[in-house]
Amino acid sequence: MSKLNVDLALVRKYNVPGPRYTSYPPATCFTDKVPVEQVVESIRQSNVTPRDLSLYFHLPFCETLCWFCGCTTVITTSQEKSATYVGYLAKEVALLKPFLNPGRQVVQLHFGGGSPTFSPPDHLRRLGELIHRQFVLAPDIEAGVEIDPRRLTRDHLVALREIGFNRASIGVQDNSPEVQKAVHRIQPLEMTTRVVEWIREMGFTSLNVDLIFGLPCQTPVSFEKTLDEILALGPDRFAVFSYAHVPWMKPAQRIFKAGILPSAETKLELLKLTIEKLTAVGYVYIGMDHFARATDELAVAQRRRTLQRNFQGYSTRGGADIYAFGMSSISQADGTYWQNLKDLPAYYAALDQGRLPFARGYLLSADDLIRRQTIMQIMCNLGLDYAAMSQRLGVSFTEYFAADLASLDDLEADGLLQRAATGLAVTELGRLFIRNIAMRFDACLPDLTKRRHSMTI
Repeated sequence: MSKLNVDLALVRKYNVPGPRYTSYPPATCFTDKVPVEQVVESIRQSNVTPRDLSLYFHLPFCETLCWFCGCTTVITTSQEKSATYVGYLAKEVALLKPFLNPGRQVVQLHFGGGSPTFSPPDHLRRLGELIHRQFVLAPDIEAGVEIDPRRLTRDHLVALREIGFNRASIGVQDNSPEVQKAVHRIQPLEMTTRVVEWIREMGFTSLNVDLIFGLPCQTPVSFEKTLDEILALGPDRFAVFSYAHVPWMKPAQRIFKAGILPSAETKLELLKLTIEKLTAVGYVYIGMDHFARATDELAVAQRRRTLQRNFQGYSTRGGADIYAFGMSSISQADGTYWQNLKDLPAYYAALDQGRLPFARGYLLSADDLIRRQTIMQIMCNLGLDYAAMSQRLGVSFTEYFAADLASLDDLEADGLLQRAATGLAVTELGRLFIRNIAMRFDACLPDLTKRRHSMTI
């Protein structure tokens, strides 16, 4: 990727609240008005044929709270709570299992959190035994786990490999001691390096490192040092997320007083720095927050225009239904999303009563399904081929989206995309504003003053 020259006036113009589009419609559109019966019927319908399945288990526990965190977590030092939780995951799986087509294979498995490695190795083994007992795992399964190096033992990794995990994602965020102190997450580089060495010794086939730009006290100089230090570890992928400042949802973020967070302009500098540095040494900029080696399957899928996006981010297995377990987890099948209860006691209470712990969901309309595919094409493959989209969607794309396409004049004038009679392509500059481009095709987006999303820059 060439050097990016960005007019800061564009940053001010396009830095508005907007979805990240891990789903369309976004989770902010979910409602508790969706009847459980309709969710159950969607599950039944999705199991008529033995389609591929993706499993997600949300393990919410952390010993301490990172003040930037936007995840659904439970802060505790009691590891016995992990044992109790695994027992309730077993109850949830048992309630859902009768609906599953026995011929379905699990092609993707993910443990997220929280910190999955908060759980002692034996608790992870119990969960692994449950999964292997209740599901059929594909021989080429993609099994990824999120790892917190701060409280990891070598036996955690032994247990995860026994379960079948072959991909590891390490949370780092930033190596600067000043930044780590400001966000309440102390993790020396030596600790991260040791865990990377263990992961390689254990035979994990892929290593991802999570970083965040836009954290308190970050500067281009300090973040470049972090990038250089992590590059020396040679990860296969990077996920470099933009810090989402949403204190109305995550009260701990109110700790960050005015002036301590980088400006939108500085955040853009950090993003430019990341893109230019990583692509200069051979990583492919997949989109928004993901980078991968050119030989990685994410990069290959993007070249083949088969890349997908789901609640776990960019994926090569996006066509599979997602069945998610644990508090707050979100599932996806056919035209339905459903989310579990976010409160741990309520989640437990529902399972004790023999009920699937649904809290809210969304039933997609025909228009939603058309827009979902369109937005995912923009987010994943950085463009639209009108004829191909017409064939895929069963509509005349240019007629169906006439108003949406007409709204792109300013984006084109600002150099974010290029249009032709046959389609449109996102420019290198436009990648920085990919959420803004996708938003033009979003029929659910509230007025600017009513949006409850993070800023796009």
